[in-house]
Amino acid sequence: MRIIVTGAAGFIGSHAVKALLQAGHSVLGIDNMNEYYDSRLKSDRLASIGDNKDFRFEKTDITDHRKIAELFSNYAPERVLHLAAQAGVRYSMESPFSYIESNLKGHLSILEAVRNTPSVKHLVYASSSSVYGNDTIAPFSENDRADKPISLYAATKRADELLSESYSSLYKINQTGLRFFTVYGPWGRPDMAYWIFTKAILESNPIKVFNGGNLERDFTYIDDVVDVLVKIVEDIPKNNQNRIYNIGGSRPRPLRDFIEEIALACGKPAICQYYPMQPGDVYRTYADLTKISKDYNYEARVGIEIGIHSFVDWYRGYYKI
Repeated sequence: MRIIVTGAAGFIGSHAVKALLQAGHSVLGIDNMNEYYDSRLKSDRLASIGDNKDFRFEKTDITDHRKIAELFSNYAPERVLHLAAQAGVRYSMESPFSYIESNLKGHLSILEAVRNTPSVKHLVYASSSSVYGNDTIAPFSENDRADKPISLYAATKRADELLSESYSSLYKINQTGLRFFTVYGPWGRPDMAYWIFTKAILESNPIKVFNGGNLERDFTYIDDVVDVLVKIVEDIPKNNQNRIYNIGGSRPRPLRDFIEEIALACGKPAICQYYPMQPGDVYRTYADLTKISKDYNYEARVGIEIGIHSFVDWYRGYYKI
């Protein structure tokens, strides 16, 4: 089938494109290649997809709703995987308007394009575990209210879910929102802690550890994410609904364990400098996977003992260390 993937040069997006092509689908990738982090990494991700007659790439900003509408009309996709967004919790305090543009205006642009493209049978879009904030009782369930975001980034992702809910109700659009829990792995994002820690440890530089290291994260390896992504994209929800699923590892680990595993993979000790809790950060993430396990037989298979070593091996190879 024909599938549009936004954020195709991103971390999850590029992995998803490869998996969808391998599954026999045709993909139109869209990305604006912005400079939030080094765009050369994005270009290299696209290059890693390789030459494939079933893949085409368009450098386009999702906020350009006229161009997006034109691409949808010409390509007539049957599925849409919308992953493009301005990411990052802390950067949302430095550049708030970029989040409103990309995450709200951009999401609306995709919703309108889907609404006006009859061939689309299912829109799958990225949300975030950040929507749960600090007040949710662990493990975090999709049934929780999630109405107290503590960062602008989280607020925009929750707002995307509400926009999608309204469009499903008004226009009978099948949608699935995915709350990703700390996804990591090869070709990851340089603004993520595991990347920052790996770089610092290999260069014998100190790393900043916030809240004294008393944080827990539900780490999710990229291969586990992509496996279930393909199943969800290929599917069509019943009753024109806007479904929400957690995608996590469901094994929250202390930040200290994560740092120790990175240091082990790097073969060098971590030099830790401790700082207070950062504004906008959460103390713990923990995904309840009951719903996605029941509907898609999802199981997180790769723990950090394997996943971190895989990332560090990739990092060394990519930077020729």
